[in-house]
Amino acid sequence: MDGHVYGALGQPGVGFLMAIVIGALAGWLAEKFTSSNMGLFANIILGIIGGVVGNFLAAQLHIPVYGFWRNLISATIGAVIVITLYRAVRGRRSTY
Repeated sequence: MDGHVYGALGQPGVGFLMAIVIGALAGWLAEKFTSSNMGLFANIILGIIGGVVGNFLAAQLHIPVYGFWRNLISATIGAVIVITLYRAVRGRRSTY
């Protein structure tokens, strides 16, 4: 490592509890942006998954993501991507 203390989302200064708060907010924001109707638990899960996706994409684009606001933005973008992909896969299923 490079001497930084890394938290739950892999970024300096973000711990486990803050990752849950950021995940909940990002999931809620993504829910509003995509006009989907999910519960609080699904918002938290999608927000945390979105945080991982958003931070991975930011790292690939060499965009530094640290602190509350940047993590919230990247997690929201990631959660919107996850919701969009979920809807695309779910929409292609055939029902019997």
